[in-house]
Amino acid sequence: MSTLFRKVVIVTLLSMGIAGAAQAQYVWLDEKGTKQFSDLPPPVSVPPSRILKQPRGARSLEPVATAPSASASPGNETAAPMTTAEKNAEFRKRQNERAEKEKKASEEAKLASEKMKQCERAREYHRSLESGERISRKDKDGERSYLTDEQRANEIRDAQRVLSECKS
Repeated sequence: MSTLFRKVVIVTLLSMGIAGAAQAQYVWLDEKGTKQFSDLPPPVSVPPSRILKQPRGARSLEPVATAPSASASPGNETAAPMTTAEKNAEFRKRQNERAEKEKKASEEAKLASEKMKQCERAREYHRSLESGERISRKDKDGERSYLTDEQRANEIRDAQRVLSECKS
């Protein structure tokens, strides 16, 4: 026998074994007398005498219970499945909420960044004021004027107030 022939025989036997396992394992007659085929055991309501075929080694005492009907328990109502339009509306709602959160977080991060920059500028200005170096400004006419001691004290006080806000 050639190796190709052996391989074909092995594959054929294996596929036949798999095909047998894939067939419906249970056959029974329902209350209307029609044959039902399934890989699951018949419902509890089917008596063992109406089960025509079941897999070897299957226990006939443990059939699967059927799902309770809607009329059996009127007080136990479950939510109906969502329609496509409802799913789309829910998706859009979640998408909008996420976009709003991202926008808010972005704005907060931007404000925090600006505050850090302002605080750093205030620290540097306060250091300059405390160091005693001469600080000049341009007046209305565009000419340079230097801070007096009184103006310097006011600027130091303002810078300290800004720095105290940076710490909080």
